[in-house]
Amino acid sequence: MRELIRCNSAILMVLSRFDISLGFGDKTVADVCAENDVDAPTLLAVANLISGRDYSVSDISIDSLTGYLRRAHSYFLDFSLPAIRRKLLDSIDCSDADGLAFVVLRYFDDYVREVRAHMEYEDNTVFAYIDSLVSGDPKAARFSISDFAEHHRPMESKLAELKDMLIRYCPTRRRDMFNSVLFDIINCEQDLASHCAVEDTLLVPEVLELERQGLCRQSARRHGDDRQAAADAAAAPSVLSAREQQIVSLVARGLSNKEIADRLCISVHTATTHRRNIVAKLDIHSQAGLTIYAIANHLVDLSEVKTV
Repeated sequence: MRELIRCNSAILMVLSRFDISLGFGDKTVADVCAENDVDAPTLLAVANLISGRDYSVSDISIDSLTGYLRRAHSYFLDFSLPAIRRKLLDSIDCSDADGLAFVVLRYFDDYVREVRAHMEYEDNTVFAYIDSLVSGDPKAARFSISDFAEHHRPMESKLAELKDMLIRYCPTRRRDMFNSVLFDIINCEQDLASHCAVEDTLLVPEVLELERQGLCRQSARRHGDDRQAAADAAAAPSVLSAREQQIVSLVARGLSNKEIADRLCISVHTATTHRRNIVAKLDIHSQAGLTIYAIANHLVDLSEVKTV
C-alpha cells in the first residue's frame, strides 16, 4: 500500500474516500482493504484510473464505488470548497473601491451552488436509482443511467476560470496566502476532473451492464451462478451439465462469451467459468473441436453450425 501512495500522492484522497485511515504499516493493499471492509478491485480500479495506469472494471463493486463517490461529495461540499472560500476572504483585498473582490466572491459562491446542486442530484437521484437497481426495486425502471451520462458535464471549468481571473486581475498584499489559495484551487480543479472521470469511466459502464442484464443483485447473481458452475464441474467431471451442453451448442453456432452471456442472461464472467469447466471435462480446447463434439452428441444441427 505504501508503494501505491509513493507513486501518486493523490491516492491519499482515494484512501480517505474509501474510509481507510493511515497507519497500516507495511501491509499489502489486499490486507488493508480486508481489514477496512473495502472491495480491493474497486479501490485499485479508482487508484489506477487516477494515476493514469491500466485499470480493470470486471470485478468492480457498485456499492463500494457509490460509497466512494458519496464520501467524495461530502469532502468537496463540507471541506474543500469552504476552505477555499475562507482563504479567498483572507487573501484578496475586500476594501477595493471598485468591488472586484466582492465580484470574485459572488462568482465563487454561485459556482459552489452549482456544484452542490450537481452533487445533491447525484446523491438523491442517480445513486438512489443505482441502490434500487441493485436491490431489485421495480421503481428503478423509472430512470436510466444513460439519462445521467448524456447530461453529465465536468464541474471544474468554472474553477479554472476563477483561477485565471485571480491571476490576471486580483493584486494582493498577502502573496503567500494568495498563492496558497491558488494552489488549493488548482488541486480542487484536478480533483474534480478525476472525480468526474471515475463516474464516467467506471460507474456508468458498470451500471449500464446492470441494466443490460436486468439484474436485481449483481454480486448475488454472479456468486450464485459461479457456485452452480463449480458444482456442475465437481458433481460430474466427465459429463456436461444441462447448462454446459447449452453453452457448447452456442459455441458451435459461433457465439462469443459475451454473446452467450447476453443470450442466457448471465454474466460474461460466469460464461467464461462454464467454458473453462467444459474444457476441463472434455479436454477439448478449440471452437472447432467443441463444434465437432456438439454435432456428434446431437447438441446442434449441422445446418446451425457456423463455419470455423
